[in-house]
Amino acid sequence: MRKLRFGVIGMSEGNGHPYSWSAIFNGYDPAAMAACPYPAIPDYLGRRSFPADAIETAAVTHVWTQDRRMSAHVAAASRIAHIVDDPRDMLGHVDGVLLARDDAEHHREMAAPFLAAGLPVYIDKPLAFSVAEAERIYALAQRPGQVFTCTPLAFADELRLDRSAIERLGRLRRVVATTVKDWDHYAVHVVEPLVNLLAGHGAPRIVRCSGGPRRELDLAWASGLVGTVVATGTEDGDIRIHLDGEAGSRDLIFEDTFSAFRAALRHFTGIVRGDIAPQDSRTVLAVIRLIEAGHC
Repeated sequence: MRKLRFGVIGMSEGNGHPYSWSAIFNGYDPAAMAACPYPAIPDYLGRRSFPADAIETAAVTHVWTQDRRMSAHVAAASRIAHIVDDPRDMLGHVDGVLLARDDAEHHREMAAPFLAAGLPVYIDKPLAFSVAEAERIYALAQRPGQVFTCTPLAFADELRLDRSAIERLGRLRRVVATTVKDWDHYAVHVVEPLVNLLAGHGAPRIVRCSGGPRRELDLAWASGLVGTVVATGTEDGDIRIHLDGEAGSRDLIFEDTFSAFRAALRHFTGIVRGDIAPQDSRTVLAVIRLIEAGHC
């Protein structure tokens, strides 16, 4: 079976995903990648072994960013063969698209031509800042399962617990999920893993939201569990989920960026190949509902 061909589009401030996502498929050129404006990327790539650690079933073959010079550097660093001047020039040449911008206000416009063409699109987190806007994006799809979106941290082993580990904590009483930086772009990093962890508790009730650079959203579940999602508004600190149960406590701390990115990209590739069931939009909308609730 031939490799899938993906195009990567977009670049947003503070976000080097076109470099890292493409390298996870293609490998990378160490000399060119050393000049990546996001030094964490060559750092964690350098701790891996390529091609052994690459995703072998697909390649990023086309790139577009808002700046041709930036596109050329991404292509050189991440071994992408084709640079295009208009993202729509990828149509007919790729099997799927990686929309690597995390400024959600642009997602619908950028995804629209690819969704209209029936292509699967991986849209960076968060899909949208409101449920209504997310539903508008889903409405552009020509068939179920075209849209895939997530925080890769939803695939991080560090932020997952199996049922037996949760049961050992006893009846859960309180959870606190904390991320660095701003609410809009980073709350999803803990909200989505939290929704997955607490799937058996149902949807939470919104209790209170406090605004400002530090944003806190207080939640309550019918089971009696209470929780808080925090975006600290600062660069320093961990991304973590703290769980308190009647029989013990547990801290889940995110550590391995590369493995989380690779797992998410591998999952999308599996969906495109037809090996994995499409993502359930109801879970995505449950996450966005909480992100939207934090706009206070």
